[in-house]
Amino acid sequence: MKKIITSLYQKASGSFFGHLSKDIGIDLGTANTLVYVKGRGIVINEPSVVAVNKRTGQILAIGKEAKKMVGKTPGHIVASRPLIDGVVSDFEITEQMLRYFIRKIHKESFSLVPRPRVLIGIPSGVTEVEKRAVIDAAKNAGVREAYLIDEPMAAAIGARLPVTEAAGNMVVDIGGGTSEIAVISLGGVVVARSLRVAGDEMNEDIIRYCRDAFNLLIGERSAENIKISIGSVSPQKQETTMRVRGRDLVSGLPKEVLVHSENVREALSHSVRIILNNIKTIIEETPPELISDIMQKGIILAGGGGLTRGLDRLISNETGMPVHMMEDPLTAVVRGTGIVLEDLERLREILIENQTDQPLR
Repeated sequence: MKKIITSLYQKASGSFFGHLSKDIGIDLGTANTLVYVKGRGIVINEPSVVAVNKRTGQILAIGKEAKKMVGKTPGHIVASRPLIDGVVSDFEITEQMLRYFIRKIHKESFSLVPRPRVLIGIPSGVTEVEKRAVIDAAKNAGVREAYLIDEPMAAAIGARLPVTEAAGNMVVDIGGGTSEIAVISLGGVVVARSLRVAGDEMNEDIIRYCRDAFNLLIGERSAENIKISIGSVSPQKQETTMRVRGRDLVSGLPKEVLVHSENVREALSHSVRIILNNIKTIIEETPPELISDIMQKGIILAGGGGLTRGLDRLISNETGMPVHMMEDPLTAVVRGTGIVLEDLERLREILIENQTDQPLR
């Protein structure tokens, strides 16, 4: 009798907290974490950065406030990303970050213990151990149920592609830590590649180029500013320049140089070529009938890296296929998780097989 009463209490409490909690979709990105709340849309878009006091273990800041500290902290304070190349590298900090965002969403709710259902987009090439790390981090952060979805699938759904139909859809999602290239049909991924070459690697390319060409040492934030401001992958009608400040590697003193967009193009060429070669490989591995569909619809470009000037034209020239930049590519994945959450029962089959977590009791 005691066991029956306990079981009924657990089910009732789970239902009670589930009613008060809000189902959320999360794009757990290397650079940014975006959160979609069912019925409300995207409510959080913050950097995936956490600042920690190493002496006390105390978390000082998460998100935007933590990113301001990158490269500017004393030795005992570390501002870093808990995810590297799209996967969890620091389990405890990832858990704290997820808990922070979940509680931020529920702060105006009457629920004292927010326990939402969560759908998380992850790179298509992660291992079973890495998948389990994401689910465990979400579970420890207080979620009731955790589901996983491949990022290219979520991006395709965010682009409103007919992923459940018997037709080919091709998505190239260039994020911060990974580039996802996938062909999707009948609610599944037919062929895919997940590359650890994306926005972060492009920033490193720019840092290396400035060091080798100008003997100038710059930081990650400066490199990202250069990429966003004057970066391109093909010649532009109007080439631009930018003044960049850093430390002279010879004298050790401050130094300013003028960087041309042609310099940035040269710096990015290696990473861009890797992405292009893998897009071609995916096309070669795709069944002919699906290729016919993709030639008609075109390749869909998503992610922040897809905004690099001239990338859509370059991919089109290299593949002979039309390339379309989706609307608001930075939020493609999280919008896809939101669409799935709104109709979870019908779209449950597109989730990663055998990776849905059971409701917590």
